[in-house]
Amino acid sequence: MEITVIGAGYVGLVAGCCLAGSGNRVTCADVDEEKVRLLNSGDVPIYESGIERLISEGLAAGRLRFTTDAAEGVRTADVIFVAVGTPPGEDGRADLDFVLDAARTIGDHLRPGAVVVMKSTVPVGTTELVRAEIARRTDLPFHMCSNPEFLKEGDAVADFLYPDRVVCGVDSDRARRCMEELYEPFIRSGNPLIFMDIASAELTKYAANAMLAARISMMNQFADLCEQTGADIERVRRGVGSDPRIGSAFLYAGTGYGGSCLPKDVRAIIRSAEAQGVDLGILRSVAEANDRQTTVLVRKILKRFGDDLTGLRFALWGLAFKPRTDDMREAPSRAIAEALRGRGASVVAHDPAAMEQSREFYLGDAVDYAENEYEALDGADALVVVTEWLQYRRPDWSQLARRMARPIVFDGRNVFEPDRMASRGFEHYPVGRRQIGPAETA
Repeated sequence: MEITVIGAGYVGLVAGCCLAGSGNRVTCADVDEEKVRLLNSGDVPIYESGIERLISEGLAAGRLRFTTDAAEGVRTADVIFVAVGTPPGEDGRADLDFVLDAARTIGDHLRPGAVVVMKSTVPVGTTELVRAEIARRTDLPFHMCSNPEFLKEGDAVADFLYPDRVVCGVDSDRARRCMEELYEPFIRSGNPLIFMDIASAELTKYAANAMLAARISMMNQFADLCEQTGADIERVRRGVGSDPRIGSAFLYAGTGYGGSCLPKDVRAIIRSAEAQGVDLGILRSVAEANDRQTTVLVRKILKRFGDDLTGLRFALWGLAFKPRTDDMREAPSRAIAEALRGRGASVVAHDPAAMEQSREFYLGDAVDYAENEYEALDGADALVVVTEWLQYRRPDWSQLARRMARPIVFDGRNVFEPDRMASRGFEHYPVGRRQIGPAETA
């Protein structure tokens, strides 16, 4: 099948290379000339397990190519995926400018009978807006489909190749047959290909992310209660997660959710609902709780050291919003580093994947960057663990004790066990668990 993907960002790139890997001929179009040049040379601009191999194989086989000319790809495509960004506007609404630009290109150049697939995360009703925009520019027949993505950064390739479900909102038998053919190689294990109307498919994506965000914010609020009552959030998590009606995923307390999906999508569905006269009060509370949670470690640091941090040095382990990605979008590390710097402290950061992103787009020279996690500790008055990368979980404690000016750890992801930290002589400030202060380590 001839496929064109408009937008070679995270979603479009993963979809394009995976579809090429199943034998389709795929053109990925993007306006970023430098990105297209890098991709055609086999260089990958994102940190994602398995994607480099798929791109290399697709290019070598001639099934995958990258271009800045979306019109060229649209002219020959049986299926056109729209996977452009929908960044939040100032009021939280999804900005649909890129989506509508893609629709105009499609309307000007599509072939008869093509299936247009909305892969971007968009508010309910957007696919119909795209249909109308295309129809204004052509009299040729075409079909629409909403096919939201459910990819986890760090596991996106595996999620596409082995999905737990594929959701498709379709408007015709032609669109349904097309999606069945495209996804058949990926659902051979029996996980469902779920067909529904287009509006329901659009809302399914937002509803899923909103529920995941709610679980995280609820656990973070329970963590606050644990700290006040002496309960342990990890024990609570295990007890709650063992209930099969609830399950254990997304029940970890910490510094709040970040990344490109949950914060943006929660705000967007709130605004979208308001436009329909519906008040999603629960989700407004979820967003407010998360905004507060991103600075939970700052509050703990200020309680320990006071409001003036002038002359203090903090080692920051983890910049990306989660492990196994270099994504810094809405990462809690940014709010933490900026708050510490704003109170006079110096910050030295390390991350296995996200330091280049941090330097170029987010924190710049506001923090120093260490070549490895231990170098960041030199002379530090405290270690602040923000992202639970695997290599941080079992550190060389003798190096921490030797390199740090003071044995103090603010543990934003509950990586370390409180009792063990006490036995090692460290002050330990986790989230929702017993805190080990100076008197207990003396």
